[in-house]
Amino acid sequence: MLLLLPTRPHCSITATKHYQNKTYPQNQLRNHRPWALQHFSPSSRWRLSLLNSVSDQTFMEEKINDDSILSVDPKPSKGFSSKLIDLLEALVVKFMHDTSLPLNYLSGNFAPLRDETPPVKDLPVHGFLPECLNGEFLRVGPNPKFDPVAGYLWFDGDGMIHGVRIKDGKATYASRYVKTSRLKQEEFFGAAKLMKIGDLKGIFGLLMANMQHLRTKLKILDDSYGNGTANTSLVYHHGQLLALQETDKPYVIKVLEGGDLQTLGMIDYDKRLTHSFSAHPKVDPVTGEMFTYGYSHMPPYLIYRVISKDGFMHDPVPITIPEPIMMHDFAITENYSIFMDLPMHFRPKEMVKEKKMLYSFDPTKKARFGVLPRYAKDDLMIKWFELPNCFIFHNANAWEEDEEVVLITCRLENPNLDMVSGNEDEVLRCFSNELYEMRFNMKTGSASQKKLSASSVDFPRINESYTGKDMYMVLEHFWTAFQRLQELSSLICMRKLRQEKQCCK
Repeated sequence: MLLLLPTRPHCSITATKHYQNKTYPQNQLRNHRPWALQHFSPSSRWRLSLLNSVSDQTFMEEKINDDSILSVDPKPSKGFSSKLIDLLEALVVKFMHDTSLPLNYLSGNFAPLRDETPPVKDLPVHGFLPECLNGEFLRVGPNPKFDPVAGYLWFDGDGMIHGVRIKDGKATYASRYVKTSRLKQEEFFGAAKLMKIGDLKGIFGLLMANMQHLRTKLKILDDSYGNGTANTSLVYHHGQLLALQETDKPYVIKVLEGGDLQTLGMIDYDKRLTHSFSAHPKVDPVTGEMFTYGYSHMPPYLIYRVISKDGFMHDPVPITIPEPIMMHDFAITENYSIFMDLPMHFRPKEMVKEKKMLYSFDPTKKARFGVLPRYAKDDLMIKWFELPNCFIFHNANAWEEDEEVVLITCRLENPNLDMVSGNEDEVLRCFSNELYEMRFNMKTGSASQKKLSASSVDFPRINESYTGKDMYMVLEHFWTAFQRLQELSSLICMRKLRQEKQCCK
């Protein structure tokens, strides 16, 4: 994982030990495991960010009164119909859900932290924190507040943001739920009420989907603000920190000076955003623009958007694909946006008949990659390239080399979404992502790919200052600079040796 620090002169960072087997100040974190502060496993789904507390915090203060932020105030209701559906749901779960299935993502090191943590100041520091280091280190991840009624997958939990505020050589820790419409309604009932992705399998999944539809139709649940979890990633754009999940609109988070976190509301870009928002938008480090998309099981299945540096969302660009798919990530270069039409299809009939997940992989179809000029007003100029079938959760980066567009990605063969609900050994066996370089020739229309690493590789992170830039060239520049630094160091050593010899004489 990569932590990006603000550029400051004369900063030095020392290695720190993990907090394992240590006590916290006044035992204020007794309900929180040590890894919640510092230990991140290689498979963690964390999204990291460091906000500069001087300039960025000022922007966050300015945005609190921004009219574009919607106050999320759902109106659920209790009553006889609510209790009746609860009873019906309990019967369905009792007779149709297999309770013997392990819930590995609700136990052990993955067990949720039920309670939020107000800012805990002056955390013990091993070594030292440079006084010039000033900002907030953040991660977001799924953390269910209420016990699930039935199925549960890795990405089903409510979004909880953990933040470590570093200032003046001291550290403060806080954790807060993203106050989504979903969370507020379940807090109102005091129990899990909304359907989860893990529920959607077989006839049981169909019944659970109908339960939610019935609750919404009878006004027991309020779907005015969507039902997302804001648990997947964080992005900073136009002075706003956004918590994202791909079935919903972004939630705006305020970072307080003391290290605490506050949900301001939802953003819909002055009502221009009428569809879901990707969990992995891309911010161009040169232009300051943000590029995003939304996918749906209803036509148009894919919509592309460009958001200017000043936060204005431009008109939607529908992308034509033959049927609804899952598209978790995409990529940008200096002149193009890259979309992935991969055969992970929305198949509700197969879910019921074959007891599969709602999205299932079709190994008979090829993987398609669409390269579109990134300021296109429609998809007439998109070029599609075909490669052997695969699925991709996350891309590392993309750039242009002469006539070719290069994509560095984590490629997965024959994926099965059930793998994220099995035991740990099954997950490791199924999780065979490999780092690949894919090339799309814009002149000839040919496509090629080559493997760069063995499995398992995923959740790539780069210095986002190089988004859309040639990483090989960047590495070459770093290597050249490193060699020059070595040469300079050798010259300095030689000069010191000569001076010492002259002093000895």
